[in-house]
Amino acid sequence: MPFDVSRRRLQALVPSLAGRRIVVAGDYVLDRFVYGHPKRISREAPVLILRFRGEERLPGGAGNTAANVRALGGIPLPVGVAGGDEDGRALRESLAARGIATDGLLEAPGYRTPTKTRILAGAPHSIKQQIVRYDVEDALPAGDGLASALAVSLRAAASGAEGAVLSDYGYGAISPSSVAGLREALPRGARISVDSRHRLPEFSGVDAATPNEEELEECTGRPLDESDEALSEAASALRARMRCPSLLVTRGSRGMALFSDSADAQPALIPVHGGDQVADVTGAGDTVLATFALALAADATPLEAALLANFAGSVVVMKMGTAVVTPAELSAAVEADRTLLS
Repeated sequence: MPFDVSRRRLQALVPSLAGRRIVVAGDYVLDRFVYGHPKRISREAPVLILRFRGEERLPGGAGNTAANVRALGGIPLPVGVAGGDEDGRALRESLAARGIATDGLLEAPGYRTPTKTRILAGAPHSIKQQIVRYDVEDALPAGDGLASALAVSLRAAASGAEGAVLSDYGYGAISPSSVAGLREALPRGARISVDSRHRLPEFSGVDAATPNEEELEECTGRPLDESDEALSEAASALRARMRCPSLLVTRGSRGMALFSDSADAQPALIPVHGGDQVADVTGAGDTVLATFALALAADATPLEAALLANFAGSVVVMKMGTAVVTPAELSAAVEADRTLLS
């Protein structure tokens, strides 16, 4: 049964995302993709030898959220930390190449920029499959100096912004204590959306959160078992704990579920747009978060924002690697739908 949202309304929202200034604060990561063609099995160990064919270095984590905001026409205002190492320089260059200002990314001496390296293999004209990933991780330097500098940077970015995103991957660039200062610095009515891997309940007082089902289970300690009733109970408990008006739960091939003060008492269960066969889910949650936050800044209702985020997610999972969605692609997905919209 279609939702009571018109195609025309969503199509009108897509261009209205352009120019929206969104603070994107959190853990900036470099996503590195190394591509190779299978050569043979090594004589040294039972492992595959690849013939190197190239690599890509792309913004990951909060950087991917910022890249998606920019790709949709918004103006991301990054706040975070990168090291002075080669990966930190590559991260800044990749953001700058997309027209994203990097002056809000502080440099921490001796800090290794978080980097996720994925090794992919496949024949020259086939889809490449990820065969292994390794992560370079580091803890931010202890002390109040960096935290104070981040707080100043966050307040400066928030002044005049139309919304904010907190992207917490656990590396320490953002914390639940940031919410109060961010709320104070943002203009009245600007909404804060958050995605946090392991401490979402601590981000109390935000306007929206976008956990996946696994994260929701971790937050509430309740197994969902693919049950809509269990999902609703867990979401209700988390919303109450966070004092959060809107909760958008991503459910993989089952789409999304929106729990919102402005919606009916029943959750909006949104089926996935298109088929459930995907190419790569890397970074899809960042795309959902960016689209949802941008749409809220453009005065979309939570349901309208969730539907746009669902369409955006359906586009990006059909691309390989850490990808973004463009306004033309988002508009085409809305136009092609024959099940979700009235």
